[in-house]
Amino acid sequence: MRSLTSKLILGFIAISVTSIAVIAWLSHLSTNREFDRFLSDRYKAELVEKCATYYEENGTWDGAQKVINDFTGQEYRPDNPRPSFYAIADADGVIVLESYQYKRGRVVDIATLENSSPITENGTLLGYLITEQPPSRPDPMQDEFRKRLNISLSLSAIGTTFLALILGIFLSRSISRPIQELTKATHIIADGNLGQQVPVRSRDEIGELAQSFNKMSADLARSLELRKQMTADIAHELRTPLSLILGHAEGVHDGVLQPTHENFEIIREEAERLEHLVNDLRTLSLADAGELSAEFQPVDINNLMKDVHTHYLTLFNQKRITLDLELDSGILKANLDPGRFTQVLNNILDNALRHTPEGGEVTLGTKLTENSIQLSVRDSGEGVTSEEAQHLFDRFYRVDESRTRNDGGSGLGLAIAKSIVEMHRGRIWAESEKGKGLAVIIQLPAIKE
Repeated sequence: MRSLTSKLILGFIAISVTSIAVIAWLSHLSTNREFDRFLSDRYKAELVEKCATYYEENGTWDGAQKVINDFTGQEYRPDNPRPSFYAIADADGVIVLESYQYKRGRVVDIATLENSSPITENGTLLGYLITEQPPSRPDPMQDEFRKRLNISLSLSAIGTTFLALILGIFLSRSISRPIQELTKATHIIADGNLGQQVPVRSRDEIGELAQSFNKMSADLARSLELRKQMTADIAHELRTPLSLILGHAEGVHDGVLQPTHENFEIIREEAERLEHLVNDLRTLSLADAGELSAEFQPVDINNLMKDVHTHYLTLFNQKRITLDLELDSGILKANLDPGRFTQVLNNILDNALRHTPEGGEVTLGTKLTENSIQLSVRDSGEGVTSEEAQHLFDRFYRVDESRTRNDGGSGLGLAIAKSIVEMHRGRIWAESEKGKGLAVIIQLPAIKE
């Protein structure tokens, strides 16, 4: 049987039937035992009372066998009285009415007398009733009571089993239904239809599984969409320089364009841009594969920021943009590859240089927190919305889709920066408001002295 629902139902029924059978059997034994004990105490008290009445009326225990026989429903024969399971001892503990075990004239030990029922009258001890088994006598009403009790237990067991079946069906379906939905969605994803979602019906482990599946499915769909978009973006980015190179080369070959220095310089510049794009793509692919080489060493972050500031100061001055330094005091050290991390800062500053207007300001800053170091690059450009800031590190993402590669970059610089920062066990994000500039913040683990 391959159905999980059927297996769960049979499992619930098997457990329920076994439990009910054990409970019913124990209840039957316990009820009969307690009922017999109740009857024993009742009959014993009744028999003791009859024995006391007989002795009071006759003044002797002779002939008391008739009382026992009348009580148990047996025929009494004075000429041949037959012993029973009941014996009577006088006040001195001597057997005066024998039974199968106790013979007449035998002296009973104290322990036996303590466990027997004393026969008294007005506070006077007349003797002891010794029983070899619980007192009983034929009673059709008792038999009928036992029969009805057993029937009630049987009906209760059957009813409980039926209820367990209903609950088993309900519980098994509540468990198997989400699994069936997950299985169906998995088959759909296996056929290539990504982005499938299943309803989350509970907060238990199955609910967590459904949430994890939904997140995985959404991530797969997003990854596929990003891959498709990236393929289209790569084709678009490659087409522009290739078209210019081919167009100018064909123009020179066909004589439409003169083989001048200017035309060859255009071809060279586009080839350089094409090479730069290919190098960026290669860097990203190595970072994704975890094969991007890096030589980690303790680096003073303030000195690194000073070097980058010195390198870019001339470029910013040419565009009449102020490049400031706001460094935290002290020595801020982190374990990183200085070459790779300089590439990160270069990509961020290139982006700030393109988007900060003339007369604006860009600030390089550092800040030491409890266990980390924060590096920031803040510009006074037009900024972006908070939603756009979340996508700045996506590959080929541009806030303004109308920008070309000549004035908007390749769209890979910040994506490469993110990959390198994550390779350094750091975190990078952007903070911005429209019209209030953009801040790119990097957080790195600090080296404790």
